[in-house]
Amino acid sequence: MGPVMSDVKPVKAGWYNVFRPWTLHGAIVPVLIGGAVAYHDGKFVLPIFLLVLAGGILLQSAANILNTYGDFKKGVDTVENETRSPELVTGRLSPKSVLKAGAACIGVTCLIGLVLLVHAGWPILVYGVLGVIGAGTYTVCGSYKYLGLGQASVFLMMGILMPLGTYCAMRGDLFSMETFLLSLPNAFMITAVLAGNEMRDYEEDRRSGVGTLSQHMSYENGMRLYLFENAVAFPILAVLIILGYAPLCTALAFLTLYDLYRLVSNSRLASTDGRASFMLVPLAFKLNWHFGVLLTAGYLIQYHVLPLVM
Repeated sequence: MGPVMSDVKPVKAGWYNVFRPWTLHGAIVPVLIGGAVAYHDGKFVLPIFLLVLAGGILLQSAANILNTYGDFKKGVDTVENETRSPELVTGRLSPKSVLKAGAACIGVTCLIGLVLLVHAGWPILVYGVLGVIGAGTYTVCGSYKYLGLGQASVFLMMGILMPLGTYCAMRGDLFSMETFLLSLPNAFMITAVLAGNEMRDYEEDRRSGVGTLSQHMSYENGMRLYLFENAVAFPILAVLIILGYAPLCTALAFLTLYDLYRLVSNSRLASTDGRASFMLVPLAFKLNWHFGVLLTAGYLIQYHVLPLVM
């Protein structure tokens, strides 16, 4: 049984909440990882990197915007639960304008993709097409979120394909094993953010008949999945370092074990405390952001700072 959310303050309705800029670490961290490996390989091109970053942010924004639209059309967002997405249920924004904004983000991303295509060649087209499909069909034109595929999509699209796509945009290589391996810990953490979202909305989604992955589990098992996805990044990174697939300085990311401790402590209260349930997502955001930045920083320090001082 999930908690009552009545003690959580409603968000301020408007475009800021629709775009959800505080979620953009989900696009930024994967691009940083792919960019760092490309830099180490001597194929870093700053304007291309910035274009990829802009495209990733726009796709993440499109997914956020279209999620608001799709949840409203599906009947998930109602006046009764307007604390999370009040824009459409209160009439502050029109569904048509929100749909157009999401489509505009995808349209600009496609224009960026044309530039990347000229620079990197046909391999980048694979990542671009998959990214647009992933963002555009999350809650509309397929609505795979309601089929329980949201977490799998985040893991694949943002966790794996976005770093690989960033590397590809620099070098034109379809696949990079080093980028793939370095992206694995972060892929689980990004997925955990969505798991936290599903657990926060567990009771409301159940009443609305939303078929997220967590809805196919008990509340307790959904919470176990959330904790697993947040925590498993640490042993994965440890194995990568031990086997020599990640440099030792990426162990800087273990500093975020304190963030994990706070997240786990909060999760123990989430089933009965509305505020703790609400914090499932922000604490996962924070862990993912800190872990990803420290992982990337450690990678670059190992190869491009330590050689200068040793």
